[in-house]
Amino acid sequence: MPGENLSRDEARERGRLLSVDGYDVALDVRSAVARGEAAGTFRSRTTIRFRCAEPGATTFADLLAPAVTAVTLNGRELDPGTVFDGSRIALDQLAADNTLVVDAQCAYSRTGEGLHRFVDPEDGEVYLYTQYEPADARRVFANFEQPDLKAPFTFEVTAPEGWTVLSNGAQEWPAEDGRHRFATTRPISTYITAVVAGPYHYVRDSYRRTFADGTELEIPLGALCRKGLARHFDPDDIFTVTKQGLDFFHDNFDYPYPFGKYDQAFVPEYNIGAMENPGCVTFREEFVFRGKVTQASYESRANVILHEMAHMWFGDLVTMEWWDDLWLKESFADFMGAFSQVESTRFDNAWITFANRRKAWAYRADQLPSTHPVTADIRDLEDAKLNFDGITYAKGASVLKQLVAYVGREAFLEGARRYFKRHAYGNTRLTDLLSVLEETSGRDMAAWSRAWLETAGVNTLTPQATYDAQDRITELSVLQEAAPTHPQLRPHRVAVGLYRRQEISAAHPDGGLERYARAEVDVSGPRTAVTELAGAERPDLILVNDEDLTYCKIRFDEGSLATLRDGLGEITDPLARALCWSAVWGLTRDGLMPARDYLELVLRFAGRETDIGVLQSVHAQARTALELYAAPAHRESAARALAEGALRELRLSEPGSGHQLAWARHFASVASTDADFQLLTGLLDGTAKVDGLEVDQELRWTLLEPLASHGVADTAVLDAELARDDTASGKRHQVRCLAARPSAEVKERAWADVVESDALSNALVEATISGFAQFGQRELLAPYAPRYFAFLEQAWQERSIEIAMAMVRGLFPSWQVTRETLDAADAWLAGHPQAAPALRRLVAEERDDLARALRAQACDEAAAPLG
Repeated sequence: MPGENLSRDEARERGRLLSVDGYDVALDVRSAVARGEAAGTFRSRTTIRFRCAEPGATTFADLLAPAVTAVTLNGRELDPGTVFDGSRIALDQLAADNTLVVDAQCAYSRTGEGLHRFVDPEDGEVYLYTQYEPADARRVFANFEQPDLKAPFTFEVTAPEGWTVLSNGAQEWPAEDGRHRFATTRPISTYITAVVAGPYHYVRDSYRRTFADGTELEIPLGALCRKGLARHFDPDDIFTVTKQGLDFFHDNFDYPYPFGKYDQAFVPEYNIGAMENPGCVTFREEFVFRGKVTQASYESRANVILHEMAHMWFGDLVTMEWWDDLWLKESFADFMGAFSQVESTRFDNAWITFANRRKAWAYRADQLPSTHPVTADIRDLEDAKLNFDGITYAKGASVLKQLVAYVGREAFLEGARRYFKRHAYGNTRLTDLLSVLEETSGRDMAAWSRAWLETAGVNTLTPQATYDAQDRITELSVLQEAAPTHPQLRPHRVAVGLYRRQEISAAHPDGGLERYARAEVDVSGPRTAVTELAGAERPDLILVNDEDLTYCKIRFDEGSLATLRDGLGEITDPLARALCWSAVWGLTRDGLMPARDYLELVLRFAGRETDIGVLQSVHAQARTALELYAAPAHRESAARALAEGALRELRLSEPGSGHQLAWARHFASVASTDADFQLLTGLLDGTAKVDGLEVDQELRWTLLEPLASHGVADTAVLDAELARDDTASGKRHQVRCLAARPSAEVKERAWADVVESDALSNALVEATISGFAQFGQRELLAPYAPRYFAFLEQAWQERSIEIAMAMVRGLFPSWQVTRETLDAADAWLAGHPQAAPALRRLVAEERDDLARALRAQACDEAAAPLG
């Protein structure tokens, strides 16, 4: 649609011209409970008061709506048919002070963008919520949709009687005739305004704090979910983490929470993890656990709660001027999520999860052809949408962790305090943050920024040691390398650890690999000597970036790698062990370690992994190695070995433990033989048991998917399971399992449902694609590779960006790891130079993953035994 993709230049010009004094937004969503076409739209009436620096100038307001009823500018009626083109409202003859009133019919969303409408299949209840980032508030009300035009907002929502209705501000008085009016907010950006409405299950609590000067702060807390999930809801744990986070941020930020109340809504069919709307944070409802989960799931939820809470300061109170500096909020929130978790909650191993999971996301993104600096060049909204990625979040957070090591914790936190006080309710750029950090640390932040924030790519650090005749280190150096495409070498503050095997004794009853020497060093340039460790006894393992202080890929010398092959599971320190798991996975992804060798490490040592989050990451990576990186001739035997190993560990795990549950899920994900399927079927029907393993409803669907994908569970079985679990969650699981069945007719129907129709909601699109793309069905899916490249541009033009992204990523023929598929991707890219840059980026990223898989398979094939 013309004008839908706002450019940075347009935003800058409008930002130069306008200042916004306030919004009054009135929404009437009573139509949400209607049926048929009547439930398609809602009334939206917006009044915007704004000033213009150049009276007489022209500008535009943003609105994506099926119809505009009336537009009035300064009392002058404008013809909607003339001034509204479907995405923008043209405004001319602006005065110094202006009032714009827009009355429109806006559309409910089924894609999770704008005002999403969900009908619960369990009880027919209707639920609404908004999701805007980066620019979908314009689907709900007319506005100036850019982050630097902040303003106070007053919302009024007319809803069906009896509904719970929430917005950013507190409700001012009890609802009358379904009309809810909310307190005016402090100045905030359009993309973090919010409305949540429906018959939600709502639980209240409060947070109180007395400051050193005797003033008291009370924050009303709320937590809500669908009524159908209420029996699974655990608000006490959510409130516990919330209060711990509020304590931490008040202790360290010296700026009281500025947005009044703090509601946390767990909503259906949510596209992302969560959104930091001030006073009304939204989360995906999968964080309400319907069955038993591991502690890693609770840790993940706590991390997201704290991540969003950090945004109340980084992002909401102080907001980036344009999406170039998206990292100013996301990197800080990602870092603060782990930082606050370790220091204020029961999840004191959060840095292990960060090292093993979040940084894996960053390392992948930073090696794609689309890699970019942490502070990026965002030309328009489509660029912005794609930059909510592993670099902006996890690499940025890793860089901040390095920064804390560089300037010191107190200098870093004092810089944050000054940043909040200096820029409260305003907008900032990179230089604003650097200036306060220079003040508090005395360091040259410009040089640090150039190295870490303004260049792309990841460095590789490798130890190199020489020894004397007495087996003592004569010289230990750290070698730094960079990719030819991004040759920047950076300053790294790293710890280097020396590890050796301990003899079994009273002090070391289990032996193990333990650190006996450590040194911190500033690595700069291609070679840095670690002089402090000269003279140390020969180690069995040299671990560069011990304690995970910097952001880099870790490599090993030959002796250390041999030690890991024989004893990775013997490393006693859980963070060091996690770093080694991450490093050997990096070697496998880079085609430097055969997939069979990585899978052998999993078979030998995953059963000894004590950290449940690391174990679940290793399981996921083992499946990727099997499906994408193993040589085709080796894949079948590798799958059998992996399933046998998983079953062995399942039976050995402590009954009822999280490890047992993780191994049960992993076994199901790699099951491939008739015996495997017989056991899965037995666990479902009760004829087989594993002591302590509770086969609850969520685990039942986990066991059913491989049975469906291998043709063991038919439609009747899946329909019966849905009857047993006739809920929104159950429907998503059933749709995924139905699409997973090994039938040409099934695949054609799934393809048509996603590609040729827009009837499915975002959640069911996701479920259908997930079921369709089964790596064990390569021959069945082969005909869809050319069809994929044929539909790309049409999908990008006709679908919302959220759905189009899901289609482009999820339907890429990654299951066809062949030169022919790579050539087809190259041909499409070469033949479509004028395609939308964001679309080309997505295809290029998938193409790069495919090329990586081909290199890894070649490495694995070359390692095959002779004869």
